[in-house]
Amino acid sequence: MPTLTIKRIPADLYEKIKKSAHEHRRSVNSEVIFYLERALRGRRIDPEVLLARVEALQSQVSLSPLTDEMLHQVKQAGRP
Repeated sequence: MPTLTIKRIPADLYEKIKKSAHEHRRSVNSEVIFYLERALRGRRIDPEVLLARVEALQSQVSLSPLTDEMLHQVKQAGRP
């Protein structure tokens, strides 16, 4: 099996990988492989499947749709 050496990893990134590995009960090496595989998998999302999921979620909640005016008000409220 090939070996890959990664040099000069920023300390904060390494700590995040290390923490994630600990949380998932994996080694740092296994965690890096997991994320590389996930990033390179290239999942294609079928638009019809996604739309069906969105519609199913919408039927579970009783929220009114967002309007441009609602979005404008929220944006303005967050600005000084």
